[in-house]
Amino acid sequence: MDLIKSKETGRFLRFAVVGCIGAVIDFGIFNVLTVLKILPSIWAQAISFTTAVVSNFYWNRRWTYQDSRSKPMTRQFIQFFVVNLAGLAIRTPLFVYLEKSLINLSGRIFLPGIPFTPVFIGHNLSLASVIIIVMIWNFFINRYWTYNDVK
Repeated sequence: MDLIKSKETGRFLRFAVVGCIGAVIDFGIFNVLTVLKILPSIWAQAISFTTAVVSNFYWNRRWTYQDSRSKPMTRQFIQFFVVNLAGLAIRTPLFVYLEKSLINLSGRIFLPGIPFTPVFIGHNLSLASVIIIVMIWNFFINRYWTYNDVK
């Protein structure tokens, strides 16, 4: 039982490292798209999320679940993507809900003249919050559906 627990803990930690890489991609693309006013934040977070999903699938299949090879990669990618689409469905309304509140809160807490605007801070706090929530969802659903061939 301890061996199973330690294997799952190790997988979760690797999943979290991959998630951190994905978060860097997510935040990077999101901020480029919003700061340069290329897209509204709601669309920017969906695009940045999707890009991070592709990276996360690659690294999770290669490193977190390297012993998961009994399923074809295409099938696993479709399963992983479906799980992440559900994660996006969880993330987007939460992001919208948090966004205005955290922008307003940032405007009250942070003094004018700091290098970042309340909008920038509020957007990034909202994104960080939803990334953490969805990471937990993604780990458990992917572990028991996408990568259920791992013992």
